[in-house]
Amino acid sequence: MGGAVSAGEDNDELIDNLKEAQYIRTELVEQAFRAIDRADYYLEEFKDNAYKDLAWKHGNIHLSAPCIYSEVMEALDLQPGLSFLNLGSGTGYLSSMVGLILGPFGVNHGVELHSDVIEYAKQKLDFFIKTSDSFDKFEFCEPSFVTGNCLEISPDCTQYDRVYCGAGVQKEHEDYMKNLLKVGGILVMPLEEKLTKITRTGPSAWETKKILAVSFAPLIQPNHADSGKSRLVHLPPVAVRSLQDLARIAIRGTIKKIIHQETMNKNGLKNPPRFKRRRVRRRRMETIVFLDKEVFASRISNPSDDNNNSEDLEDERQEEEETKPSELKPDPPVNFLREKVLSLPLPDPLKYYLLYYREK
Repeated sequence: MGGAVSAGEDNDELIDNLKEAQYIRTELVEQAFRAIDRADYYLEEFKDNAYKDLAWKHGNIHLSAPCIYSEVMEALDLQPGLSFLNLGSGTGYLSSMVGLILGPFGVNHGVELHSDVIEYAKQKLDFFIKTSDSFDKFEFCEPSFVTGNCLEISPDCTQYDRVYCGAGVQKEHEDYMKNLLKVGGILVMPLEEKLTKITRTGPSAWETKKILAVSFAPLIQPNHADSGKSRLVHLPPVAVRSLQDLARIAIRGTIKKIIHQETMNKNGLKNPPRFKRRRVRRRRMETIVFLDKEVFASRISNPSDDNNNSEDLEDERQEEEETKPSELKPDPPVNFLREKVLSLPLPDPLKYYLLYYREK
């Protein structure tokens, strides 16, 4: 057992470590990871392990290791407005992070074999929307989950811009997965012990890139023993947003722009200072193994890392000396969007609608 990065004390420190190890490389992916606390997707009695770079499995509930999700998010090259299909959507953790990037006009669908996991994912999604302070920083593409075997998707389903499969794909199912993609789309999946990125460059043209050595539990094959017939999975329809919902998106967007402009003016066009976090020295490992054969990953370590250890330690000592007088934690962030909405001269029901009836 091991992790590609050191364990963090909280979600932000976990993300700091993933950035330092170059698993998270782009700002969009970093924002999505910071917005959703990984511990919220754990059962209460297992939350002590949430910020370790390890996979977690309890019954049918499963989360891949943070470094794997990081590589997947980076490889998908997500952009606002795209359509996304998550095969083996599990707890919905990945789908929710993707939804933060896709924005209100994207499509976010998931297929999950186990109905109890679907219910778990819906509970976690509802908790995020109603309680997370970070929710108001984004316009969210809410995921929709359906129960079924992802190898039995109806042949008349729409194709997607981005597809991820969270279980090991046998070579015989490679073409099936590819056909779920639009031209120009990207598919990321574990194929032949490698996390693989496949880009559809034409109707019958593909580019393939191996990202990382992994070992996922294989896809469960359809079982037709009972009826002898396939149980086709019908994906959710691509719904058009109501005029009321479009108005909410537009109003919230306008208020955010006003808040941003006010902040810029107040700070003299400078970004507000960010709280300086404790620097954690990375411990690179050449072999990483995760529980229950869910994920195995190997990463080539940098030969210069060992030579830099003494420099890292010296840097840490200097930073600790510098930060000792100001080790107090920052005040909790203020939800300016919520405050602005609540101050508007509007009826309370309309204010609550603009805030998605959130509890915080």
